[in-house]
Amino acid sequence: MKKVPLFLIGIRLLLGFVMILIANSNFVYVRMILVSLMIFGLLTDIFDGIIARKVGVSSEKLRRMDSQVDLVFWLCAGWCAWLLNPEIIIEHQYAIISIFVMEGLTYVFSILKFGKETCTHAFLSKLWGVTLLIAFVSMIGFGHAGIPFFLAVFFGITGHIDVYLIIYFLPKWTHDVPSSYHAYLIRDGRSIKRHKWFNG
Repeated sequence: MKKVPLFLIGIRLLLGFVMILIANSNFVYVRMILVSLMIFGLLTDIFDGIIARKVGVSSEKLRRMDSQVDLVFWLCAGWCAWLLNPEIIIEHQYAIISIFVMEGLTYVFSILKFGKETCTHAFLSKLWGVTLLIAFVSMIGFGHAGIPFFLAVFFGITGHIDVYLIIYFLPKWTHDVPSSYHAYLIRDGRSIKRHKWFNG
C-alpha cells in the first residue's frame, strides 16, 4: 500500500502523454476516450494523497512530485483541447495566457523566497482542478467553452491569488497549506487544522 500513491502519480504522468497520442490518432470516439482518461486522471490525483496520508507516506518529496505531475497532466489536457478545438483556444487566448502567467509567477515568487517551488495543495487550487476538468470535458468532449470555461478561469485567478498570499505569509516553506488564512495563522505561530482527506 505504501507504493500505491507513487504508482498513481506515475499513472497520471503517463496518462497525460497517452492523451496527446490519442488526440493525434484516428481512433473512433476520440473525444469520449479523452474525457474518460481525464476523469480517471483526476481520480488518481484525489486518491494518491488520501492513500499517502492513510499509510503515512505523505512526504515533502511525494507531495512536490504530485504537484509537478499535476501541472504536466493539465498541460497535456490543454494540448489535447488545442488539437481538437484550436478555435476555442484562439478565441480565449488572453484568458489562457493570463492563467499561464499567474502560474509562472507562483514559481518565481516561491523560488525567490524559499528556493523551491510552491506545493500548497490549497482548497481553492483543488477547486480549480475540478473546474479545469469540467472545462476540458466541455471543450474536448463537446467542443464548447461557455460557463465551464469561465468558471475554470475564475477559480484559476482566485486560486493563484490565494497561493500568492500563502507564499507571502509563510515564514518558511511548507507543503499542504489549506489557504492563505491558514498561512497567516502559521506566520503568527498558531497551529492550524488540516482536513484529514485533503491536507494531511
